[in-house]
Amino acid sequence: MRRTVAVVGGGCSGVLMTRELLRCSDDDVVLVEPGEPGGGVAYGTAQPWHLLNSRAGAMSADPGDPDHFVRWSGAAPAEFRPRREYGRYLRDVLEEAVAGNPGRFHARRARATRVVPDADGGTVVLDDGTAVQADHVVLATGGPAAARQRLEHPHYIHDPWAPGVLEALPADRPVLLVGTGLTAVDAALTLTADGRRSAPVVAVSRRGLLPLTHTVEAAPPAAPALDDCATLRDVVRAVRSAAGEAGDWRPVVDGMRPYLDRLWTALTAEEQDAFLRHLARAWECHRHRMAPEIAARVVALREAGLLQIRRGGVAAWPGLADFAAVVNCAGPGRLPGAAGPLVGGLLDQGLARLGPHALGLDIDPSGRLVAADGRPHEWLWLLGPLRRGAQWETTAVPEIRAQAHRLATDLQARPVPVAA
Repeated sequence: MRRTVAVVGGGCSGVLMTRELLRCSDDDVVLVEPGEPGGGVAYGTAQPWHLLNSRAGAMSADPGDPDHFVRWSGAAPAEFRPRREYGRYLRDVLEEAVAGNPGRFHARRARATRVVPDADGGTVVLDDGTAVQADHVVLATGGPAAARQRLEHPHYIHDPWAPGVLEALPADRPVLLVGTGLTAVDAALTLTADGRRSAPVVAVSRRGLLPLTHTVEAAPPAAPALDDCATLRDVVRAVRSAAGEAGDWRPVVDGMRPYLDRLWTALTAEEQDAFLRHLARAWECHRHRMAPEIAARVVALREAGLLQIRRGGVAAWPGLADFAAVVNCAGPGRLPGAAGPLVGGLLDQGLARLGPHALGLDIDPSGRLVAADGRPHEWLWLLGPLRRGAQWETTAVPEIRAQAHRLATDLQARPVPVAA
């Protein structure tokens, strides 16, 4: 008797999970996704000028074949390819896995609204009035929504990825972006893409820090000496020392990547909180960098006066009404406020509980969702950005593909229920 595994979410996390289940197990797989698989916020709404912020050599969907995307795209490993192209790659990856496993894949073009436990696993309730009964359910819905801003403006845009919303803004009036991270960079590129903009785009955040820049050629990763690090202060000291010796912080930051989750979980709750309050934004600027081509465009926009970066609280920003629009480009919010209806429902039902620091949902070491009573589910799993808090490095393709592979092989090792 074959099991049924429902994967909720068809973005990057959902596609990678579905692929691994088809390759590594004998289960039937139902992918629940209202749109075209492989898109999601990162790749489904990107414009041609939006590039990946990781090199092609890091973006393989196959955990056993690091050059898979490089061969598919014809790119050099050090290139930064268009995000739209990567969405096409994910769709091809899924189609190839489906073709190689006939009869085991089923797509449901609908949105999951609830997950309800039953005697044999769980039922995923869909917004078209139907439901999917599954032995196991994997939530691969992406990260929390952007942090909401309490601003009064007649044209406040909460979602900069809504189709056409930025392109419709007048080019002769300034636009205020709340946030100076990668989303703000993407929004600035879109607002200035046609060359007609005469009024500036102003990006504001508490610290006014932009993402830093990749080098054109990547240096080999160089992990700092971390064995003797017992505290957050020790880690910071070791990283600074290694960066000084290397002459460039980039290979040191890249070299830390395999150890980040171990470092994170070794910190006390107080140290984790101190990191989030004082160091997290600087870390994100170093860890999630702009492609050199994007950075050059940002420099040109700033030199032309079309992009201005400001530091401070936006609520007290003078002349807010002078802007044609205020666009929310903040990073992910904290739960439960930033939870969508599905995740919010799981919290309300007690099927899930907040993870550390409310960055995501709580899980056990294998990725099973932990209920409000502290017990992990046997049938409900979590993949990707919503693991953050319990893990730290859980938002990028290399980590998500590894999570998907481990989860698929774990499910394969579990006994299949015997038919009555």
